[in-house]
Amino acid sequence: MGLWQQKNINYMSNSNNLPAGAQDPSAVTKKDKALMLTVVIVILVVAALAIVGFICMKPGPDTVQGQGEATEIRVSGKLPGRVDQIYVEEGQHVKAGDTLVRIVSTLVEAKLEQAKAMESAAQAANAKVDAGTRPQIVQAAKELWAQAQAASGITKKTYDRMQTLFEKGVISEQKRDEAKAAYDAAKAGEAAAKSQYELAVSGAQKQDKEASNAMVDVAKGSIKEVDALLEDQYLVAPYDGEITVIYPNVSELVATGAPIMTLQKDDHWAVFNVRETLLKDITLGTKLKVWIPALDKHVDMKVFYIKDLGTYANWQATKSTGDYDARTFQVKCRPEKPIENFRPGMSVIYEGVDK
Repeated sequence: MGLWQQKNINYMSNSNNLPAGAQDPSAVTKKDKALMLTVVIVILVVAALAIVGFICMKPGPDTVQGQGEATEIRVSGKLPGRVDQIYVEEGQHVKAGDTLVRIVSTLVEAKLEQAKAMESAAQAANAKVDAGTRPQIVQAAKELWAQAQAASGITKKTYDRMQTLFEKGVISEQKRDEAKAAYDAAKAGEAAAKSQYELAVSGAQKQDKEASNAMVDVAKGSIKEVDALLEDQYLVAPYDGEITVIYPNVSELVATGAPIMTLQKDDHWAVFNVRETLLKDITLGTKLKVWIPALDKHVDMKVFYIKDLGTYANWQATKSTGDYDARTFQVKCRPEKPIENFRPGMSVIYEGVDK
């Protein structure tokens, strides 16, 4: 074997037996290339996902959500008194004219009896005037006047005591007012009795006859006034609907005009708060397609009300330039026919205009 061949063999032997820890230069190059290829592939995949996500995540149309509403009426009366009986309960459906509650007032009933008595007295006095004044009539009128004076004096003392107790906080204002009403009625009776007595003394003249007739009219007016109060002794339902709330319990006192119960009419509708950009397709009378999730029903409703909610409800612009604030409008729409089980508070989703 020659010298040149021996050197080649030694070189090849050295290349196959590298020192410990050393790497083949050709192997290192392949590893780097594989790593770089992996990085490039990952970057391309991420970029592709970003592009797809950008395309798929375009904002969809805004969801306009409203809710069901209904007219609520507070049933109340002008008769102050005590709740004697309640004929309905919460959640009950009633018809217009159904009796709801009875309120009693012993004070008003006493006033009615007093007014009727005053009418009888006035009519009797009027008849006496027509028959002419006799000594017996004059004496009877005087005695009636004396009785009225005594009654006025007693009620005056009662009212004074009640006023003192009220100022000390012992009794309620209502008790004081009842005593005052009784005193006023007694004074009116005294004045009427005095007039009858003076009429009897002076004799029946034209003016006396007119005054007697006037007293009869006053007495009849008092009866009508008390009857007007007693009309609200029984409160009835003004419309068809559902009793949602009953405020007092039986035996509790209620004041004039105090709400007794709330009646929810059978006139359900839906209300939405929408941006003005949606109003290009919505006008009065427009039919809207809506979805009621709670009932899973798609129904048509007709717009009957549109009103601006004011600047406090504006939708603010997202850009400082090239955009503008959008005002908010309240839109109310009513179903063309009653929807079974549709109740106020249920969500209503606007789906578009029924063209």
